Amino acid sequence: MKVGIIGTGNMGTILISAFMESLAVRPSDLMIINRTARKAEALKVQYPGLNVGKSNSEVASFSDIIFLCVKPLEYHALIETIAPYLTSEKLIVSITSPISVEQLEEVSPCSVARVIPSVTNRAFSGASLMTYGKRCTPTQKKNLKKLMSKISTPIEIDQSITRVASDLSSVGPAFFSYLLQAYIDSAVKETAISKEQATQLASEMIIGMGKLLEKEIYTLPTLLQKVCVKGGVTGEALKVFDAELGPLFNNVIKRTHEKYKEDCEAVEQQFTRQY
Repeated sequence: MKVGIIGTGNMGTILISAFMESLAVRPSDLMIINRTARKAEALKVQYPGLNVGKSNSEVASFSDIIFLCVKPLEYHALIETIAPYLTSEKLIVSITSPISVEQLEEVSPCSVARVIPSVTNRAFSGASLMTYGKRCTPTQKKNLKKLMSKISTPIEIDQSITRVASDLSSVGPAFFSYLLQAYIDSAVKETAISKEQATQLASEMIIGMGKLLEKEIYTLPTLLQKVCVKGGVTGEALKVFDAELGPLFNNVIKRTHEKYKEDCEAVEQQFTRQY
């Protein structure tokens, strides 16, 4: 199975590195391309044997599965360019949430799927969100799921929960990195601990917490119960959370959905205008 990746920005590079280092794809079976050629060439130096395409059309012609790792408003021009090479046996995979598989099916002659990866996939961990188009064959679904299983836990989702699922799995690492960094900064400001040591302790904590959940030793509720001893320090701290957290995450989700709606409307206008 030959894989193509068009676009080597943050997420495209994560997919390339994860596929290479997990041995999910042999270097000779992967072809990549980027608008800035030196970025793609640098990845070839890092992963000898992979192919750098000379054009998007060459990548499309080479590949059985083609990951489109470009910005949402760049999709229409890209698909227009590679459409002559998208035979019925090929599968294009979008990694962006504002574009639905239905929209891509309207303008593509081949099968379509969407995979929303996460930065955690770089460590062969976390979820990848899967949505299949109607033309996807059982074999194509099986091959795509097998590929993503090498670097993630594939979870099939409905279009209606795309944004909130992305908030939890794909954007979540940014949210909680921000919160953890704020926690570290406050510890340094309020006590004598160094930033280096506070960062080490917090990092080890979050890694250990992840392992407890991964091994199903505790769930989130039972983990809370184990740490929060009645009348103890943790309980007093959680009272502060109850008092001050308020509707923070409600507002976060509302804002991400507002932005998602804006992006979807921009994409809809473009697809309608172009096609």
